[in-house]
Amino acid sequence: MKSADIKKILILNGSPKREHSSTINVTKAFVDGIVKETNASVEYINLADLNIKPCTGCLSCWGRTEGECVIKNDDIPMIKKKIEECDIFIESYPLFFFGMPGTMKVFTDRMLSMMKTYMGQKSPENGESFHGIRNPRDQKFIVITSCAYTEYGPVYEPLIKQYDCICGKGNYLMLFSPQLKTLMDLNNEAKINKYLAKFNEAGAEFGKNLELSNETYELLKKPPFTEGAYKIFLNNFWTNEREGR
Repeated sequence: MKSADIKKILILNGSPKREHSSTINVTKAFVDGIVKETNASVEYINLADLNIKPCTGCLSCWGRTEGECVIKNDDIPMIKKKIEECDIFIESYPLFFFGMPGTMKVFTDRMLSMMKTYMGQKSPENGESFHGIRNPRDQKFIVITSCAYTEYGPVYEPLIKQYDCICGKGNYLMLFSPQLKTLMDLNNEAKINKYLAKFNEAGAEFGKNLELSNETYELLKKPPFTEGAYKIFLNNFWTNEREGR
């Protein structure tokens, strides 16, 4: 795939806050950067607005109706079709209790039909998916996620492991945005714009090269506040919450 091949970008917003999500601000900045280089069409979908029934675990999509979920009366067939047709698929959401929000987990479970049937495969090695993608396409998958923690590494380990099993290590790009909600709540427009600008520039880099340099990747992970300053912000925040301010 080349930059010129990018025609459609699909963003799935997994935050229950919909367009008021802090994470979606970072995602939009990144996507706008991609569009500068590709002129691709962009579609945002809020998971919270959709009708998505939970997976029943019947495993019919691996057997009797291989590749197809038996649940047809919700919005999953529509989303699945859009995913199959896009060139870049992006999931955007905040970290909830060391994992993805509930709506995103329900959606993810329903994507089981896109995985190959389990036939006793061993644990993945060398970047392979545990099951393998049923109908792989030449497309890019990106996860953009924010959290309230300073040290993002340990809190994201369970989530990274899940994506490694599903997609295969190295077959997706996960961008982290630590301390984001605090930054947004401070309403410091200059600081917010400066923070979003680095994601916009990174998006342009990705749109041009379809990858990010290690330097850019590390820059995006850098928290906006020092550890000492952030502890003061957190203390003030929780004091105000307890006092009902």
